[in-house]
Amino acid sequence: MTPFVKFSAAGFAATAITYGPARMEFGLFLPEFRSAFSMSSGQAGLVSALGFLGLLAAYAMIARRGPRLPVVIGLCAATLGTALVALAPSLALLSAGVFLAMSSAGFAWAPFNNAVHRVVADERRPSALSIVSTGTSLGIAAAGAIALVLGLGGMSWRVGWAAFAVASALALLANWMALRDVAGSGGPASDEPWRVLLRARAIPLYGIALSFGVTTAVYISFAADRVQQAGGLPGLPEGLSPAVMFLSFGTLGLAGLATGRAKAAAGLPSLIRLLLIASTLSLLLVALAPRSWPGFVLSAGLQGVYVMMTSAVLAFWSERLFPELPSLSFTITLLAVAAGSVLGPLGAGIVSGAAGGGPMFLGAAALSAVTAAAVRPRYVSERPPDARASAGT
Repeated sequence: MTPFVKFSAAGFAATAITYGPARMEFGLFLPEFRSAFSMSSGQAGLVSALGFLGLLAAYAMIARRGPRLPVVIGLCAATLGTALVALAPSLALLSAGVFLAMSSAGFAWAPFNNAVHRVVADERRPSALSIVSTGTSLGIAAAGAIALVLGLGGMSWRVGWAAFAVASALALLANWMALRDVAGSGGPASDEPWRVLLRARAIPLYGIALSFGVTTAVYISFAADRVQQAGGLPGLPEGLSPAVMFLSFGTLGLAGLATGRAKAAAGLPSLIRLLLIASTLSLLLVALAPRSWPGFVLSAGLQGVYVMMTSAVLAFWSERLFPELPSLSFTITLLAVAAGSVLGPLGAGIVSGAAGGGPMFLGAAALSAVTAAAVRPRYVSERPPDARASAGT
């Protein structure tokens, strides 16, 4: 098995679990948790803010022991967390399980920038990192499908969490074996100080990451609720709109597998602009046509394409822009996403409370549109200046 295939497949499995069901399934089953454990809105909000908890710890582990350790820790947390939720008899144990499951996301994605940078040829890295990022899409689609089946069949939510605990254990075993070649060392030390990450060429990367975090968090947090508050999708049993959203989101998000080829064909600035336009349309559809089946499915699908392709772009863009600091640059980028993921729902909740869900989504759409308008080829640099100069000689 070639390094490209081995590391792409391992990363796909890791993100499918940790960024799919482990991080997202909490929102899918929140109504059931409220009913079974009397979980308050404050408790739910606190638990849902923990998804990026492991980011800085993961980077420290990569520097000392290589990418294998944080990935394994993340998948162990996902396995134990999902299993604990499936068996939880009380709110305390449920919260502990959700905490473990959601914190796994911070450990299991960024390390693959280090691994791929070390063992995959430069021209194939964008494709490899696109595959790793798009694992999330399969995990989200699977979570949505299981939630839909459980809801239509009247089965317990515990069955779904047990199924994902088994899948997480299998992903843990696969990554333990696949990442043996990059265990024990973070790779060659960089001569670049971390301050290089604050240079002007990184501002567009972090700005787009922040905008991405704001709008995607608003969509994931409030889109299904917007549909429910508007009366739900015609013909669909109450409470199943989130399952439809996640299934559409994850299925069409598999387009992220083609991100590397799309970037090669269109160029990085044009691809980023097109993705931000997709985000704008997705948010507008939820704002203006929340009860339309075609509109809601298209909205979720466009959001899935935007999330998966932009995730891949952020991964390979940070790796290309700072080749000597592939993991740290991506970690900082994900911290910008995390900041947006906190600020977005906070601001959206205030706007929604004052003006309603429609204006809230129109505001989020405006942010994506403004970000798209701000993308200019002269500002979006894929390579550091010295690398571009070398390429031109």
